[in-house]
Amino acid sequence: MSYAIPWLTAMLLVLLLIPPIRSLALRSGFVDRPGGRKIHGQPIPLLGGAAIYIGVVVSILLYTGWTAQTKTILTGGTLMAFMGLLDDSFKTRGKEYPVWPRLIVYLLAAVVPLAFGIEISSVRGLHGMIVFPQAVAWVATILWMFAIPNMINFIDGVDGLASGIITIASAALFVAALWQRQTESAVLAAILFGVSLGFLAYNFYPARIFMGDSGAVFLGYTIAVLAVNGSFKSATVISLFVPILALGVPIFDTAQVFMRRLMRGSGLHRADNLHTHHLLMRWGLSQTQTVAFLYLVEIAFTLLAVILLLLYPAL
Repeated sequence: MSYAIPWLTAMLLVLLLIPPIRSLALRSGFVDRPGGRKIHGQPIPLLGGAAIYIGVVVSILLYTGWTAQTKTILTGGTLMAFMGLLDDSFKTRGKEYPVWPRLIVYLLAAVVPLAFGIEISSVRGLHGMIVFPQAVAWVATILWMFAIPNMINFIDGVDGLASGIITIASAALFVAALWQRQTESAVLAAILFGVSLGFLAYNFYPARIFMGDSGAVFLGYTIAVLAVNGSFKSATVISLFVPILALGVPIFDTAQVFMRRLMRGSGLHRADNLHTHHLLMRWGLSQTQTVAFLYLVEIAFTLLAVILLLLYPAL
């Protein structure tokens, strides 16, 4: 199969959708306004998640069909995108959406893969297959599916950062899927690469549109499904590290932010300016320099993941 076709379809869909969606957001006032922790100086359209959602959903229906992976993304991903859009609507009015409804919906979405048989179930090593107890498989899957969308949302604080990180990570997972002969996962990785790259064209500094919570959590959810259904599926020990390293920047960022919040005694869910991109900008880096530096770190993580997979495929 030519993976260029789903990649180009997804990218072109986003590129074509963003101009009318951006105009609609500006006319309706669905914009992220400056103030508080925000670093942009003018209102920016906040409906980019709609283009991302349509680009992914249309492409997977065209090129992967009605599979368990597709059903998971359409069910859980739609829940995430809808809740993110509701959260974004509050932001456009200068309000904060309550935490508990978000938490409940995100947990429900995290359970969805289990309903379609997608879970972190086993690991294959030199001494054969180790099958995890069902409870362990469920807990590991739910934790992963809950954490990754939120981590992607956390890093979406500088123009082009989240979309660029997903672009790089999906490229690494595409290579891993090809190496493991997982056609469906490779197609989804190509679609994610196309969607995020197309969105990056409008989202890199100075951003003309934001993906909002709806786009960030949906992208995070989709790449989390890709990892569970791909590298985590009957994985070798080494392949378990591929998605973890491929998403190294958001994972590292979340870990250091939570450590700082615990040391300060503040709530883990409280928004602040302790993220890596905030620290780099306080040290004097511009937005573009900050994003470029984190891209380089992400590329280093993904190269390490691919090298380990290629050198030690049996481990």
